[in-house]
Amino acid sequence: MAATEEEPTRTRLIGGPGILLVWLYGVMVVGAVSRSAYQISTDFDRAPVAYTLSALAGVVYGFITYTLVRGGETARRAAQVCCAAELVGVLAVGTWTLAEPSAFPDATVWSDFGMGYVFIPVLLPLSALYWLRKGAHRGDAA
Repeated sequence: MAATEEEPTRTRLIGGPGILLVWLYGVMVVGAVSRSAYQISTDFDRAPVAYTLSALAGVVYGFITYTLVRGGETARRAAQVCCAAELVGVLAVGTWTLAEPSAFPDATVWSDFGMGYVFIPVLLPLSALYWLRKGAHRGDAA
């Protein structure tokens, strides 16, 4: 009974352009997780930091996708925190890969600010944070 009472009050986060965010995050989950799983299982000794960071990126993308689909105020806040952390990660790793390329013998999802992924890793959290903030001011994002 409690689940049905909660449903009408749950704010949709994926209406309109939010559907595109969910789709893009889903693509990034598949890309980051499959790439890192292959790299970790076949050649982990070559670039353990890079491959671990790619796996972490995949987990972050997965959690953000889940919160966007789940909806509700708690999920919106969790997505905002994760998107902010994702943006910090992209900026930190992107800067690190430019400042000390030798630390990354192989690229991560966030290397060079996501250049290998057409800069989607740096643009996606910015877009998501804007969308989530806009939805909070309107009371919903649908």
